[in-house]
Amino acid sequence: MTFRPLLLACLLGVFLAPPALGAPASTKPAVVKAKKAPAKKAVRPSRGRRVAQRAAGLVGTSLARHRVPDDCSGLVRLAYQSVGVELLSHGTRPGENAASAMYRRAQRAGALHRKTPQPGDIVFFRETYDRNRDGLRNDGVTHVGVIESVERDGTVVFVHRGGKGVARARMNLRHSQHKGTGGRVLNDYIRRAEGGERARLTGEQFVGYASAHRM
Repeated sequence: MTFRPLLLACLLGVFLAPPALGAPASTKPAVVKAKKAPAKKAVRPSRGRRVAQRAAGLVGTSLARHRVPDDCSGLVRLAYQSVGVELLSHGTRPGENAASAMYRRAQRAGALHRKTPQPGDIVFFRETYDRNRDGLRNDGVTHVGVIESVERDGTVVFVHRGGKGVARARMNLRHSQHKGTGGRVLNDYIRRAEGGERARLTGEQFVGYASAHRM
């Protein structure tokens, strides 16, 4: 064989040789698994919101089946018992009503304020009736309720046990009248007319609030 045919044979052997044995290269793109985002933990409502929710749930019901007095103080106590707080655990003084005892507790706890209230805050009113029946306005704190919400115009919506049972009522300290534009209630009546005096509105008998988180 001459040199030129021998060179041609060698070259053909290189290009026509079978591929080397081994694992075939993968043509599929690598799949990257996305990491699952950690599950979000449910945010538990604040103490105040839980108190407000309990009070709102009692609207239209009777307190008689619960182990509290069927009055304004019983409603507030029952709402706070839902978060493990007994508002009268410190007891009452001789001649003191439950609303006044709660006010005294709030004073001692540094909970009293007159800022925009939060859901669950307690609202206090004075002289909503003639408790000692002497015909004078000297009865002090006589009524309590639980704040449910505050509307955009500043109207406070609260739940209380009034003369018509457990119900919602409104108070707006920016306005002194009973109703505003369009007949919307701004301040509900909280003391009836008696002894020659006119009925009184919530904004007139307001004393203050107590923060739920401090009670």
